[in-house]
Amino acid sequence: MASDGQTVKLPTISLVHGSQAPAAVVVQHSGKVLPPPGKPAPAPAPDLRAQVALLNKYLNDSGKAEQFRLDPSSNGKVIQQVNPASGEVVGEFLASEFPALARSMGISGVVLDEHA
Repeated sequence: MASDGQTVKLPTISLVHGSQAPAAVVVQHSGKVLPPPGKPAPAPAPDLRAQVALLNKYLNDSGKAEQFRLDPSSNGKVIQQVNPASGEVVGEFLASEFPALARSMGISGVVLDEHA
């Protein structure tokens, strides 16, 4: 485009204009309320019966002749090692020792990660 020699005065404006945030902001809440900061939510209690069943399944699938059960008289606090042939109790473990017991039997991962 050629210039015809006429000068033109262009108004100058600032490319950045200040703006202010609205006085009131509406926040909509959805979902569940989070616990207060600094207080973690309590972990769900592990289902020991399911853990023992998974351990027995693993042992059965791997051909190991060992079996475990919850001691019915311990209110879920003791795991018994049972001889599968005779049904005789050959060992007892506290339920809190389940992760170590499972590792000693060669199982880790899902059972321990989900429930330990």
